[in-house]
Amino acid sequence: MTKKTQADAVDRILEQWRRERPDLDCSPMGPIGRLKRCALLLEPRVDEAFVEHGLVRWEFDMLATLRRAGAPFVLSPTQLFSTLMITSGTITHRLKALEKRAFISRLPNPEDARSMLVALTPQGRAVIDRAVETHIENERQLLSGLSVAQRQQLNEALSTLMRLLEDE
Repeated sequence: MTKKTQADAVDRILEQWRRERPDLDCSPMGPIGRLKRCALLLEPRVDEAFVEHGLVRWEFDMLATLRRAGAPFVLSPTQLFSTLMITSGTITHRLKALEKRAFISRLPNPEDARSMLVALTPQGRAVIDRAVETHIENERQLLSGLSVAQRQQLNEALSTLMRLLEDE
C-alpha cells in the first residue's frame, strides 16, 4: 500500500462509524477531523522555529504584528489585541514581558495624552526579522511533501472554508 492510499487515523474513525451507524453519512467528519489533527500535529513543529530565536508563539505573534504594520512599527494596544484576538488584560501582561526584554517600548500617544503606543525597538525588529525567515523556511519544509498544485489547492479550499466560517 502506498503512503497516499494508507488509512490514516481519521479513516479508521470513519470506518468505525460506518460499521456502527451505516445509516449516517459521516463524510463531513473526514475533513474536519483531518483539519483538527493537522493543527495538533503542526503546532509543536511550527513552535520549533520560534524557540530557535528565544521566542514563544505569542511573542512571535506580537512582534510580527508590529513588524507587519510597517514603519514606524507602532500600534496602539487596542490595535494589537484586536488583531491578535486576545483580551486587554492579556495584552498588558504581554507588553510588560516584551518591554522587559527590550523588544518593544511604550511611547506617549501624541493624539491622546491618556494613552500609550507600542513601538517595536531596533532589537525587537532584528529578532522578528530573523525569526520570520526561520518560520517561513520551517513552514516551507512542513509543506514540502505536497506539490505546488496541491499546496495551492489546499490554500484555496482552506481560504474558502475560513471565509464561510467567518461569515456565520
